[in-house]
Order: sequence, then structure tokens, then C-alpha cells
Amino acid sequence: MGKGRLEAFSDGVLAIIITIMVLELHPPEEPTLAGLQPLLPVFACYALSFTNVAIYWNNHHHLFQAVRVVDGRVLWANMLLLFSLPLFPLGTAWMGEHLTEPIPLAAYGVILIAAALSYTALVTALVRIQPDHTLADAIGRDRKGLASLLCYAIAIPVAFLLPLAAFALFVVVALLWVVPDNRIERVLQR
Repeated sequence: MGKGRLEAFSDGVLAIIITIMVLELHPPEEPTLAGLQPLLPVFACYALSFTNVAIYWNNHHHLFQAVRVVDGRVLWANMLLLFSLPLFPLGTAWMGEHLTEPIPLAAYGVILIAAALSYTALVTALVRIQPDHTLADAIGRDRKGLASLLCYAIAIPVAFLLPLAAFALFVVVALLWVVPDNRIERVLQR
């Protein structure tokens, strides 16, 4: 089974997610610099979510460079990812309006962990069916992925004690992934 339709559909969904998130940004009430201040938490949450969606798009793109075949399991694993990623606009808007409240931050953490787990399921499904070991060799032990899941799992309960510390953990994970993950590119260049 070819991978082109899966990639095109995924790209379209991610583009819509980014569009929906930016529509949640509203202009300030006042035409002054002081009028921008209440928007800073909303913009910080938007920037974090945009970065996360961009990370998923980049990694999805790199992942499918090493993929030769897909099957029904891969299609469903990808759909699971596309189920969790569109939750970002909801989590972003809620967290942006209530950045110091534990429930919105914990909910955002649940969205992040759901996306990370579904991406892991996609990678696992893809590795299982590839005719060679290129993808498995590139993914390796996926320490960055496991570290991300651990940080999200820690951040969720931390949100109830120190909400901004949970937000900081979300930022740390995003910064970990902003540096391009070139494992797949290295293996493909060999």
C-alpha cells in the first residue's frame, strides 16, 4: 500500500490545526502596548502549541522518508495521532485563558501525552512492517521520546501543585525537540 495519501491527509489536518489555533488569538481591547499585556499568556500558549504541532509535522515528515510500505495498522495508528493532535487548539485556548490554574494545565498535559503515545504507536506500527531495518535502526531506543513521555507524566500531577512548573516542563520538552531529530536522515544517508 502506498504512503502518499496518508502523508497528504496528515499534512492537511496539521495545516487546519495551526489555522484553528491562530483564530483563537484576538486583538487587544485597547490600542496601546499595555493592551497587549493580557494577551501574553495566550500568545505564549499559542507559541508552545504551534511549536509542538510543527515538531509533529517535522517528525512525521522525516519518519515517512524512511517508510517503504504502510498497512491497515499504520493507517489506524496515524488516525489515532490525527485524533489527538486536533485537541491542541482546545487545550491551547483553555490553558491560555487560565495559565495559572491546575486543571487546564493538567488537561494540556494529557493532550501532550496522548499525542506522544499515539506517535509512538505509529512508529511501532511502521517499524513492524518495513521490509528492511532502516527505520528500526534510525529510531533506535528513542530516548528522546521516552524522556518526553516521562516529562509529560511528571508535569500532569505537578500542575496541581505548581502550574507554571508544569508549563515549564512542557516548554523543556518542546525545546528538546526543536533541535532537529536527524536520526532518520543519518541512517538514510549511509
